Amino acid sequence: MRNMLTLIVLAAMLTGCTVIPSQQDADQRFSQLAEQVWQAETRLTASEPDRLPDMSPAALSARQQQRTAWQQQLMQVDASQLSEQNQINLAILQYRLADQIDEYRFNAHLTPLTSESGFHTSVAMMLQRSGLRQLDDYENYLKKLATVPLYMQQQTDWMRQGLVSGITQPKAVLAGFEKSIISYITEDMSASVFYRPFALKPDSITEDKWQQLQARAQQIIVNDVNPAYQAFYDFMVQHYIPGARTTIAASALPDGAAFYQNRLEHYTTLQLSPRQVHETGLAEVKRIRAQMQAIIDQLEFAGSFADFIQFLRTDPQFYPQSEQELLRYAAWLSKKADAELPRLFKTLPRTPYGVVPVPAEIAPKYTTGRYAGASRDDQAGFYWVNTYALNRRPLYEMPALTLHEAVPGHHLQISLAREQQSLPDYRRSFYTSAFGEGWGLYAEYLGLEMGFYDDPYADFGRLTYEMWRAARLVVDTGMHSMGWSRQQAIDFLAENTALSMHNVTTEIDRYISWPAQALSYKLGELTIRRLRTEAEQQLGSKFNIRQFHDVVLSNGSVPLAVLEKQVAAYITAELAK
Repeated sequence: MRNMLTLIVLAAMLTGCTVIPSQQDADQRFSQLAEQVWQAETRLTASEPDRLPDMSPAALSARQQQRTAWQQQLMQVDASQLSEQNQINLAILQYRLADQIDEYRFNAHLTPLTSESGFHTSVAMMLQRSGLRQLDDYENYLKKLATVPLYMQQQTDWMRQGLVSGITQPKAVLAGFEKSIISYITEDMSASVFYRPFALKPDSITEDKWQQLQARAQQIIVNDVNPAYQAFYDFMVQHYIPGARTTIAASALPDGAAFYQNRLEHYTTLQLSPRQVHETGLAEVKRIRAQMQAIIDQLEFAGSFADFIQFLRTDPQFYPQSEQELLRYAAWLSKKADAELPRLFKTLPRTPYGVVPVPAEIAPKYTTGRYAGASRDDQAGFYWVNTYALNRRPLYEMPALTLHEAVPGHHLQISLAREQQSLPDYRRSFYTSAFGEGWGLYAEYLGLEMGFYDDPYADFGRLTYEMWRAARLVVDTGMHSMGWSRQQAIDFLAENTALSMHNVTTEIDRYISWPAQALSYKLGELTIRRLRTEAEQQLGSKFNIRQFHDVVLSNGSVPLAVLEKQVAAYITAELAK
């Protein structure tokens, strides 16, 4: 009887309610679905507090089936019935799911490494980010550390399957890769990255308990972790590198042409063919080369373009004499850039950033610099500077590198996205190369307006970085789709940029082992600069650079088609005022 009365009252209340508008109803249904999908996906991919992710065939197959089911549910959503923000939410969820589904479909799990790094380095970084504070945190860390052998064996099993099916990284990019594995093996606990959490005792843990934790950590590292890394090292040296494929092109893999086209569209978020990208790259190389020659002429250098490049690569005046000199210069440039931000941006992030060297264990085969964002609210971001082989780290590249990796590049863009409380979690953590790397390269261009390149060599460094990204369009498509050899790509990059030869070969190997990702930088930057030009031309005196940057960054990282719609709406709104 009570239930019947409740139903009658509820029916009366609903009869008297205002009808919910269709868009509001559609938004509510979608938001519920989106949150369900995101929470479930987070559980699928997250590392548990006490163990590393399960990489077994059954686990990966189950994830693929679940993601395919979610993808089908999202495809049934009518985007036209959603609000503007939910249309973006839908596009991003679909983009994320499609990437994971496609990677599995094209067997990317058979090659869980690139020329720069692999699962053995990501495990170390994952464990270092555990955020240990209380006794339970340390207990879980030790349990997770003990699962390293299983995790690495599962990954190695996938690589063995890749050897059988011909899906491996090319042998040409793996020379010296084993050094990045052996660097993690040490019985000196003070030198072990896995023992670092036990260097400083928290006040909340007693001395006796702390000694017990330290003893267990040492035992696990010596008996479990070190042997797991040794086994992976032996496998790489004895089996994988000797058995790796001798071709370099993604198109040489099974179903390789479709795989490369898929990766091109994923990383650029554009519907372009390899040939179109290649032609765009050649046109950009020609344009930038003319600007580089103008600086050479301005300096009245007596010699050819090649002679000038050789001068930049070999003259000691352009290279730091110590790691500290390089780090101090990067830090000074970072603070110089900080001071220019209010003039160009209305909204700035609250998260700070530091300047640190690239970890020594990965530095030899790592790129010149990179940004490592904060994973928690109580952490800073970090601008990584590679201090390995100082005679290959020219100072004239540092202004452009700093603007790209720190501010107004990756740190500013990624931190602002993370701090957007009005966006759902999957938007704040989302990153797509076309937007993020395009913004990073656009940030280098902003250095001109910031007065950052205060001598011809620094400006030439900016141009060599822009040329580097333009040349990527040529060499990446050339190697993966048009039959270019590795040496042909090395020669093209070396002849058109002032990058050191070490950086040239490191970069080419990166493009070989990570197909199409390098295309995102220049194509993203070209899109952002085109949109800015359109806004400037249409708005005239109404154009405000700070407002434009707010529009570009206010939605976090988005596919370029979404960004185009946002800028078009901004232009329309400004014209209507």
